[in-house]
Amino acid sequence: MSRRIIPLIMCGGAGTRLWPASREGRPKQFLPLFGARSTFQDTLTRLSDSALFERPIVITNAAYRFMVQEQLAEIGSEADVLLEPARRDSGPAIAAGATFAQTRDGEAIVLALAADHVVRDTAAFLAACRQGLVAAESGRIVTFGVEPERAATEYGYISPGETVSGEVRSVAKFVEKPDQATAEQYIKSGYLWNSGNFMFRAAMLLDEYRKLDAQSVEAVVGSVTKAGRDLGFVTLNADAFGSAKAISIDYAVMEKTARAAVVPVSCGWSDVGSWHAVWELSQKDAQGNAAQGAAVFEDSRNCNVATDKALVALEGVDDLVVVATQDAVLVSRQKDANGLKRLVAKLKTAAPQVTVDHLKVHRPWGSYQSVDNGERHQVKRIIVKPGQRLSLQKHYHRSEHWIVVRGAARVTVNDLVKTVHENESIYIPMGAVHRLENPGKIMLELIEVQTGSYLGEDDIIRIEDDYRRE
Repeated sequence: MSRRIIPLIMCGGAGTRLWPASREGRPKQFLPLFGARSTFQDTLTRLSDSALFERPIVITNAAYRFMVQEQLAEIGSEADVLLEPARRDSGPAIAAGATFAQTRDGEAIVLALAADHVVRDTAAFLAACRQGLVAAESGRIVTFGVEPERAATEYGYISPGETVSGEVRSVAKFVEKPDQATAEQYIKSGYLWNSGNFMFRAAMLLDEYRKLDAQSVEAVVGSVTKAGRDLGFVTLNADAFGSAKAISIDYAVMEKTARAAVVPVSCGWSDVGSWHAVWELSQKDAQGNAAQGAAVFEDSRNCNVATDKALVALEGVDDLVVVATQDAVLVSRQKDANGLKRLVAKLKTAAPQVTVDHLKVHRPWGSYQSVDNGERHQVKRIIVKPGQRLSLQKHYHRSEHWIVVRGAARVTVNDLVKTVHENESIYIPMGAVHRLENPGKIMLELIEVQTGSYLGEDDIIRIEDDYRRE
């Protein structure tokens, strides 16, 4: 009987090519782009067959740890969550996951998957996993080569070689993203898209990696050996992990090893690497227009609209992307993903905040959203989950007035502890040590009015924090 597979889900990327919906503080893998669940949640759901898969490992960074925890809970899933102290690309991330998998099973077979990909045919995906498992057990490092649906220029390609077992082929060569003419030639020659997902014996992957960069592998192994535990998360050692070379697993291992193999698969796969890819995967009207949110189209074709609240109306335009959030609007050509990448690079200088956070900012205890601000005031809508509380804190430059809209708040102000109910309010003087809690069973919603000479988030002096944030 074959071993069960340990899934390794990589979800530490920033996803800037789907700006303004995807931002550094809440990237695309955590967004519900195609229904109620995020692509991270969909990825985990595909791996729910306990006869084939073991408990997953998720590798992410500290900034996303509570989003991972929350989204796991929403779908009733559990995982070992590893926290990268710094982004070092997929090579060290996969090596860390493989090393951790060996602490659970010395003979572990690992399936490394990106958290932000879409698979529309789960049955075909699982069939490919079973094919890959046989090859991985025999010592191959297996990648999943997607049978092309078109001559795409945004993907790398794989040239399949001789048969290894079943449908699995050796890899003759990897090739970079081609131009259109070259992509068309690759299709005719039987090349496959490189999906960037892999299956391997953990020991084999690490041995092959060591042959090519022993120093980085030992650094990653050290980061796992010296890892700590914090609030249930596995915290990789920062000094050790930081000394590993930042490199993708393709460059570090796959393009150099003689053990690479590929499973051809046709499973409706996409890396959702652009708004054009979102449009391709979305339902469309008779004129090819797709919409998520309120949109009206007149004499318009092949357009894609995503909007949070505002109605978007398009007239007399073709092949446009319009994405409207509460603090930013994108208007772009459908097929120019590289243009958006250049735009976001400019925004990081011109308006960096809109590349980092939305107006609604998620926190482990809930969320807050700025609804109005001026030179000496800011108004926020704050949501606190049942049983959660903010840090015990104070501010040097602002006072706050809290008005409860829904639920009941337990408020600490210096030595006073008071329950504030709906339609009641409380004042927090500048410099007062205070804390907000939700002791109830429903969401706590309140309006916060800040006044003062400085209203930045860095004027929060945390004294105690359940989430151990600095």
